[in-house]
Amino acid sequence: MKRVYSSYDRIAVHHAKNLLAAEGIAAEVRNEFLGSAMGELPPAECQTELWVHGEQVPRAEEVLRRPAAQGPDWDCDSCGETSGAQFAQCWKCGALRR
Repeated sequence: MKRVYSSYDRIAVHHAKNLLAAEGIAAEVRNEFLGSAMGELPPAECQTELWVHGEQVPRAEEVLRRPAAQGPDWDCDSCGETSGAQFAQCWKCGALRR
């Protein structure tokens, strides 16, 4: 296994894990709770890490390098609410983007 991402923000690591899962790439979170040991351990050792199996590393790195969805905001056909380009579903009524 190889580390493909690390951060002091464990939520960011879980977000990266979800991005990989959406692409069918299994990942493992390590050191998730070491942040509380910072000071007793060197800070660099306390980052939450995301690891994947060797054969999946190139694909995982490519997925994590992709920019966030870009493009214009969109208006929901059901309720008219405006949502950002990165969303596939309306936050207000739950309707899917068309």
